Amino acid sequence: MTFKQAILTALTIVTTALIGLSLLGSWQKPQIQGQLELSQINLVLQAAEWQPDEPELVELRDRLFGEEVFEEALTQYQNSQEVVTTNLTDLRDRLDTLTLREVPATVAETQELKTNLDRLTALEDTLDLRLGLLQARQTQIQEARSSWKAALDRSENLPNSSKTGEVARILVALWDDPPQVPVDAERQLQTSLTGWFRNRALEQLYQVQGRSDAFVRLIAREQQRAESAVYKLVLINGVSIVGLVVGLGLLVFLLWQRFAKGKDSILVLDDRAKWSVPWNWEIVAQVVVLGFFITFFLGQTIAISVILPLAIKLFDLSASLSAVRLQAISILASYALAAAAGLLVMYLSLAPFRPLPEDWFKFKLGGKDFLWGLGGYFAAVPLVIGISLLNQQIWKGQGGSNPILEIALQGQDWVAIACFFLTASIAAPLFEEFIFRGFLLPALTNYLPVWGAVVASSLVFAMAHLSLSEVLPLATLGIVLGTVYARSRNLLAPILLHSLWNGSTLLSLFVLGSSN
Repeated sequence: MTFKQAILTALTIVTTALIGLSLLGSWQKPQIQGQLELSQINLVLQAAEWQPDEPELVELRDRLFGEEVFEEALTQYQNSQEVVTTNLTDLRDRLDTLTLREVPATVAETQELKTNLDRLTALEDTLDLRLGLLQARQTQIQEARSSWKAALDRSENLPNSSKTGEVARILVALWDDPPQVPVDAERQLQTSLTGWFRNRALEQLYQVQGRSDAFVRLIAREQQRAESAVYKLVLINGVSIVGLVVGLGLLVFLLWQRFAKGKDSILVLDDRAKWSVPWNWEIVAQVVVLGFFITFFLGQTIAISVILPLAIKLFDLSASLSAVRLQAISILASYALAAAAGLLVMYLSLAPFRPLPEDWFKFKLGGKDFLWGLGGYFAAVPLVIGISLLNQQIWKGQGGSNPILEIALQGQDWVAIACFFLTASIAAPLFEEFIFRGFLLPALTNYLPVWGAVVASSLVFAMAHLSLSEVLPLATLGIVLGTVYARSRNLLAPILLHSLWNGSTLLSLFVLGSSN
């Protein structure tokens, strides 16, 4: 073994170990899926308050958003509360175990557990406030007061919950018998609650105060938002339903064609789809381990911790940009810089082998390859949805998620949205498809059958996202991406598919986030 081979082998082992530890560490983190479900419920609650003038629309609203909507929302919030309570118990047990074990825990290990504990505690407070308002809507007043008092009791022991405790105290007073109006109640409710829940609390406040003018204005604003919520739900569900129906139809056709045409079918990936690979495993390890996992992730760390803070300070950007814009611009800039560094490593690694064989990194616009990307997107929809449903049963709300998803769900600034779109729908598809489909998949066909190379490259692609709960869905998406590339031989197809996938995900997040 040469010195270079020894170094690459050592780096591969260390990188694999670090990825494994990161994946195991993500198990302690909550998924975003629970937040997505609650955000959709919040949007449905707003839409359920819609009062159209036309009888046909009233009938449609009752059919779509009847009284059962509130019961379903109540059940969903109760289920979410149970999951959060269970996860909090597990986190506290793990924290106790760390403090009692003979080998002291690292500061980072303890801090991560405490951060997750604080996040889940804040979520528990929010769930109690909202659950109480849903119970009050269903005339379950005693249960509502119990939910709010639970948040109030926690706030007396936890300094971080003081704001939630104040809101809980106001809600308990408003639904008291007789009701009372604490000082500064309106401002607290306006700033601490969102969407349907804020409207219900303010509605009770104005009724108790006898402020009919404020009540009328509140209802008028709510009707505008309710109508907007209906359109948003039609958009989200319409896109999902169309994608699911078209995707299922496409999968049925592909399965029929597989049995009808045998080896000549679209789904067959045999040795005819192999690439000519002029290098050995050293170059594969050099590009994937050194170029992607080390250069890219290290580059992001350096960009976020050194380069961007210097640029922000030098140009005084913090004074002219909001925090959310700075965060979004930082994410885009750090990704672009790190991706450029990773691609540079790949370019230099392959320089001795130029000119490359004809079918390497082929990228051409137009033609049927556009249809490969579009068709691959529709085929991926039912597959990933099905795997995701199974995934939820496996991880029970744990396993982590891409942090950009949570930021995008909360952000409604259009500059930030544009930065997220450029990162997720342009930069990520270009970089990741050049690395995983453009380079890794063809290189692996030197050692594996084509279908094996597709699966193996998809697993590496999934694990590179460092979230345990996303491994199965992303590996499924990666298999579709790999199949599309192996058949089309044009990087345009998987890049288009990847861009459509990330773009539709971001669209759903922005629409759901607007319910707040």
